[in-house]
Amino acid sequence: MALRPVNVNMKALDDSAVGRFWAEALGWGVSSEGPGVTNVEPVGGFVWPDPVAVCVDVVAVPEPKTTTKNRAHLDLATTSAAHQAELIARLQALGATPADVGQGDVPWTVLADPEGNEFCVLEPREIYRDTGPIAAVVVDCVDPRAMARFWGEATDWTLHEVTDDHAVLRSAKGVGPYLEFLRTPGVKTVPDRVHIDLLPYPGDDKAAEVARLRALGATDLDLGQGDVPWTCLTDPEGHEFCVLGRP
Repeated sequence: MALRPVNVNMKALDDSAVGRFWAEALGWGVSSEGPGVTNVEPVGGFVWPDPVAVCVDVVAVPEPKTTTKNRAHLDLATTSAAHQAELIARLQALGATPADVGQGDVPWTVLADPEGNEFCVLEPREIYRDTGPIAAVVVDCVDPRAMARFWGEATDWTLHEVTDDHAVLRSAKGVGPYLEFLRTPGVKTVPDRVHIDLLPYPGDDKAAEVARLRALGATDLDLGQGDVPWTCLTDPEGHEFCVLGRP
């Protein structure tokens, strides 16, 4: 039994506008499964759920982002210094703005999307040469080792590295983006505006998977979601995530 990461879920006042931004940023297309949801996914005959692709779902909410930095964000991959510079300029033309999260003098650039969700445009790195436009989904945490244990058991992704400061997982197929946990000062103080959605494999029982996650340390989360086909949980450090029903 295992679950697979299939979406990065982002909250937005205007899901359509933020969805269009991310589609342009990633070179992907947009669709909508219903009012208030914009789905951003690869083009060219893509069918969700893909075995390894992690898509972006932008979901409308009435609350704007607070000034608190998101504890989950996307890192975008580049192939050269020229590509990095071109991508940064193009993103700013689309409405991205520079963001200061205390990064100091680093070779990557931190930006925020039109509603303030932070993300990074990385300098070229060999490790991300084959990930596609999303190099990694990055989550701030207190204890990367504990996060590696939980998320390694929760998903079927392979643990590539774990230290006191950093944990890295990736699809067992060795393709697509990485999932990274970074040791970061401070603790979670507001609900995450960006979270991961997990999906059971065909034939697996969602209720049994949710029970397994609870046994691993996940906690039920009531966001007022009511009777919906997904289950909202938090991991042992309080990061929200959802287990989706079958499509």
